[in-house]
Amino acid sequence: MDSLFYLAGILSFIIGCVLGLLTSYKWHGEAFIINKIDLFALIIAIVGWILLINYSLFTEIIRMFQPIYYIAIGLFLIAFVIGMRPGYGRKETLIGIVVSSFIWIINYLI
Repeated sequence: MDSLFYLAGILSFIIGCVLGLLTSYKWHGEAFIINKIDLFALIIAIVGWILLINYSLFTEIIRMFQPIYYIAIGLFLIAFVIGMRPGYGRKETLIGIVVSSFIWIINYLI
């Protein structure tokens, strides 16, 4: 089961990076824009980090999927944002990490 878990994680990360890079080149024809946050990439990053760090919340609520599915989907979404063109997706990733960590801390304290 461990090898299947690692394989799913690695494949979803690689596919997410490739699709993020291809999509980013279609969305952004210009060079790096410093002061602009892409709302769609921000939503994807937040959902991805929440699925990766807080997957136990979803397995308790929705019991029909195993944690491997939430982690694979979370890695795909994170890799989609991380794999964008150089310079894009860094602020969105940082905001996603902060939001997911905040949810994890609140869940841990309650």
